[in-house]
Amino acid sequence: MRAIEYARTGSADVLHLVERDARPPAAGEVNVRIAISGVNPTDWKSRQGAGDGAELPVPQVPNQDGAGTIDAIGPGVTGFAVGDRVWVWTAAYQRPDGTAQEVTTLPLERVVALPDGVSFDVGASIGVPALTAHRALTAREEGPARLAPGALTGTVVLVAGGAGAVGHAAIQLAVWAGATVVTTVSSDAKAELAKAAGAQHIINYRTEDVATRMRELAPGGADIIVEVNALANLELDLEVLGSHGTISIYAASGDDRADIPLRAAMSKSARLQFLLLYVASERQKADAVASVSDALRDGVLEVGAEHGLPILRFPLDRTADAHRAVEQDAIGKVLIDVAS
Repeated sequence: MRAIEYARTGSADVLHLVERDARPPAAGEVNVRIAISGVNPTDWKSRQGAGDGAELPVPQVPNQDGAGTIDAIGPGVTGFAVGDRVWVWTAAYQRPDGTAQEVTTLPLERVVALPDGVSFDVGASIGVPALTAHRALTAREEGPARLAPGALTGTVVLVAGGAGAVGHAAIQLAVWAGATVVTTVSSDAKAELAKAAGAQHIINYRTEDVATRMRELAPGGADIIVEVNALANLELDLEVLGSHGTISIYAASGDDRADIPLRAAMSKSARLQFLLLYVASERQKADAVASVSDALRDGVLEVGAEHGLPILRFPLDRTADAHRAVEQDAIGKVLIDVAS
């Protein structure tokens, strides 16, 4: 079968197309024939490593997310049959078998049924982004552990960077759960994407004063802020946050040391929740998977330009270009057509 591998960390140039045999699934594992592989920022960051070109103990197949069909079932596995449609998440976390290959072997807990009528494009797009968004929206101290229709009724959610993959999923999940959703964007084009995703209120921070608009839209402040760039936005976040609100910080880049306005944070009894999906608790992950599955069955989390998240497609042999696109902050979801 065809697979993408890298034997040492570095730029996208370390990614190579190879032929390899699919591994038979062991007890508690399944083989998934990947139709679509999704690319996330953590995929290129893991591939790049510390930038020192470190040699890996075994070759690594990149990419955490994907969708396809069950190809083989290991001993003791129940609940799936060969041919079942599935989506997979964190396939490459602490494992050498990511989704940038025609068949990948996975432990059962990282494989989830894909509802009928939900495309492989959606299935490959939801893993890390949607599960991260779910955690960001449920990190509030007195908030729900799982999202469902009505779970966030009466809640004001501010999504920073609503045109990104996590921001897009956060908007969709928050609207589904009944929240009032405000998002900030940097252009009219991104505003259209956020509107297509379902955000009720959109603020262009390049042409509008965010704090002023937030006071108009939500006089009591935001209950939850889903934050992609705390280094730039933390002071503003604390200004527009409501009393006992939560700032869920899910990304960091460049200089990752931030100054925290302590008095402003203390005066609102603010909760700064730093989160990374990979190290979330098993219960938090299980709740996220269950809620995302429910949302999929309800027709939520659609992707494509008409739903606010354009798709950029690459063939498997151009996985390096797909990684470069994500590394260069391409607008939209980068997907790899593995089966074609």
